[in-house]
Amino acid sequence: MTTPDNTPANMLRDPSRKYRAFPQIDLPDRQWPSKTITVPPRWLSTDLRDGNQSIIDPMDAVKKNRFFDLLVEVGVKEIEVGFPSAGATEFDFINELVRSGRVPDDVMVQVLTQSREDLIRTSFESLDGAHSAIVHLYNAVSPAWRDIVFRMSKDEVREIARDGAKIMRDEAAKRPDTDWHFQYSPETFSTAEIDFSIEVCEAVMEVLAPTPDRPIILNLPATVEAATPNIYADQIEYFCRNLPNRKSAIISLHTHNDRGTGVAAAELGLMAGADRVEGCLFGNGERTGNCCLVTMALNMYTQGVHPQLDFSDIDRVIETVEYCNELPVHQRHPYGGELVFTAFSGSHQDAIKKGFAANETQNDEQWRVPYLPIDPADLGRDYEAVIRVNSQSGKGGFAWVLEQDQGLKLPKKMQADFSPHVQHMADELGRELNADDIWEAFKRAYHVQTPNKHFQLVSYEESRASDGTRLFTGTIAVAGKEQSVSGRGNGLISSVVTTLEQSFDLDLKILDYTEHALGTGRDARAAAYLKCESKGEVIWACGIDEDVATASVRAVVSAANTVVALN
Repeated sequence: MTTPDNTPANMLRDPSRKYRAFPQIDLPDRQWPSKTITVPPRWLSTDLRDGNQSIIDPMDAVKKNRFFDLLVEVGVKEIEVGFPSAGATEFDFINELVRSGRVPDDVMVQVLTQSREDLIRTSFESLDGAHSAIVHLYNAVSPAWRDIVFRMSKDEVREIARDGAKIMRDEAAKRPDTDWHFQYSPETFSTAEIDFSIEVCEAVMEVLAPTPDRPIILNLPATVEAATPNIYADQIEYFCRNLPNRKSAIISLHTHNDRGTGVAAAELGLMAGADRVEGCLFGNGERTGNCCLVTMALNMYTQGVHPQLDFSDIDRVIETVEYCNELPVHQRHPYGGELVFTAFSGSHQDAIKKGFAANETQNDEQWRVPYLPIDPADLGRDYEAVIRVNSQSGKGGFAWVLEQDQGLKLPKKMQADFSPHVQHMADELGRELNADDIWEAFKRAYHVQTPNKHFQLVSYEESRASDGTRLFTGTIAVAGKEQSVSGRGNGLISSVVTTLEQSFDLDLKILDYTEHALGTGRDARAAAYLKCESKGEVIWACGIDEDVATASVRAVVSAANTVVALN
């Protein structure tokens, strides 16, 4: 491997020469580890701003409007709609959105601006006519930005924030018909000296004079995720404890996912005292993305806390997001991915199948299905794709598919008997098996509803003899030629077995019999299963018919066909 200038590059044997561990926060009596999330935060979507600036082809007005409508439908009440000073496209979209009347009264739009007078004024102009709006001011405060990017002192950086706040205050005063709210972000908060971040936020609060009834939003971004989420939580708790006039501030979180823990950092940040979470649906954002609002909201849902966001039709949400961002939602993305509720492994399938069965029989309101932290039905998904069958699957997998697709509830030992047939098909085809594949394998294995069987039931009658025995008389096609047969037994099944033994010299002994209805109502069919023995070998059979008695007769014929096939 080489660097762009073709010099050799390797991972360092001692990375501490180049990188240093992030310093701990001095908070020995931290309280957040013992807290739990019991109420949802205020949510802000940054899909139309942070998310939009991170995609290769930014959204046009059509896509932005469609995304905005989705966010409103989902229940997001605060939406950052853009960076109006970035150019005419952004400005015009925001201004048209506000003037169109499409923003519901209970939704606040938010715009972002750097702390520069011309940019702040443009931001307010874009919101002319809004019934309520948030103007989000930011400037970077961390040492790297002060020393490398801006080459400014702490005092100079603090004055940038203070001056921007003054302009925001004055611009809002010129437009009294709008209910203005102010947000300030000490950008790069997570890598800044925490006491300096508090100092800058305090300076902004002195200018804007928030009150508990009219609080300022202080957004504390992990602009680049540089530490474990517990350190971010410590930063948030320390900030909340030491901020003067804390009751006049809404503490907001904006986490990124550079270390893969953006959601965890936001969750711990809420436990540490924050009130609000910024992020994108499915975590789109710069570099590795922002906090995923879908994941965080549904994490709460699985803990019994309604997030006040509605993902009842998650597939339609995904369809819109993928269309607008031109980015796929990964198959393994939490909650939304195509495969997150799917099990291929045999042991997983068996546990899930038993969990569904227990839920059904126990009628327990509490969701307790192994491997599924949430009921797919709550997100608008059915159970068809929960278990899918390939060469790694076990008997629980195909048994589940047969039950869901055909209504068949195979006895446990019959599942084991059928398993080699499924494995052989999976190995032969070299792909995932669908429901039709498994049904075809089952019909072939047990001679169910298949033509060209050696024995085929054409018709039959059953009657009771004077001695109490049952008489079976019927017509069976043998290799395509119909033949009249009859026999006696203690019951219908035994009379059919006797008939086959006497007429065709078959050795067949019934060991077990089960049956169940296929569906409900007048048109419900029946399935019958037989465990038999022939010349010391165990044979399983199945019969299906609208009539339960006929289903049992077909099961005996199924067993007879297997005996012939084995011989």
